[in-house]
Amino acid sequence: MSGRRPTRSLTAASVALFALTTLLAAGCSSSGSSGPEHGQQRESAARAHAPIGNSSPFWVDPDSDAARQVADWEAAGRNGDAQVLRRIADRPMALWGPGDDPGPEIRRARAGARAAGRTMVLAAYNIPHRDCGQHSAGGARDARAYRSWIGAFADNIADNKAVVILEPDAVAHIIDGCTRADHHAERYRLLSEAVDRLKRNPNTKVYLDAGNPAWIRDPRDLVVPLYKAGLERADGFALNVSNFQTDDTVEAYGTRLSGLLDGAHFVIDSSRNGNGRLSGDGPDAWCNPPGRALGTPPSDRTGVPRLDAYLWIKRPGESDGECRGGPAAGTWWTEYALGLARRAKDA
Repeated sequence: MSGRRPTRSLTAASVALFALTTLLAAGCSSSGSSGPEHGQQRESAARAHAPIGNSSPFWVDPDSDAARQVADWEAAGRNGDAQVLRRIADRPMALWGPGDDPGPEIRRARAGARAAGRTMVLAAYNIPHRDCGQHSAGGARDARAYRSWIGAFADNIADNKAVVILEPDAVAHIIDGCTRADHHAERYRLLSEAVDRLKRNPNTKVYLDAGNPAWIRDPRDLVVPLYKAGLERADGFALNVSNFQTDDTVEAYGTRLSGLLDGAHFVIDSSRNGNGRLSGDGPDAWCNPPGRALGTPPSDRTGVPRLDAYLWIKRPGESDGECRGGPAAGTWWTEYALGLARRAKDA
């Protein structure tokens, strides 16, 4: 998915048209009451309200929590904060398929992505015994229910272009011992089956989640589990989902892991890693850490071999859980979202 667009040269006709347009614009700005000062004010206002461009191939959800918050603030005249929050609202983020019925939300995304000529980014997060009873506990009630759910997930993607991040935490929780040993075999089987079901769709790419460098510190520990989960038939693995490790750290880790996996490709969640990981807070550093910032905007132009894309998999502004005053995991948290956007380095 990586690559650069070639630079086009202007034709003679284009140059002539550009010159004529420039002359007309100059004439308009020097006539009437609009002097240079007024023109500069108009240009500044236009820049302030211009939406952030989406140069990536991924679909932007016009009905995200961030987009609705922007609309509410603009209606209330809170335009400054609304413009800051557009740093989230105007960029593509993963849609996490609901655990009860993923169909309606995926169909909505499918229609929007098809109309825009873009690729959906989706997260499948409903494995039984999910998150070991912690902040994001839940998941399908059993293997049969999960097979039905992932089938509906895949069916509703159909032949649309999609990138699916498959079951964040599921493999890493096997490795760290959080998932009970008597559930390991079933989990590997369900993940492997999910890869196969999703890959029956002709335009779906699948990336198995592989945790982050601060969690599974030795990438060699991931090799056998990822293969058991179906990596050979997937498009690669995903790193840093819902975490804060810097791009450089994750790229180096992912490149090393890729070398252990016969050159497997990978994607990185860069949604909230602009200021890196919170230091000095031990095991709670991952949960709604203060002072964080948006990271690299979503793009398939990475410049890193075997790194297919930077993605915003965790939707910035959604809580990690009921820690540091946050709401339940996955719930929109306006103040936290605004902080991430204000501190963004590319603002």
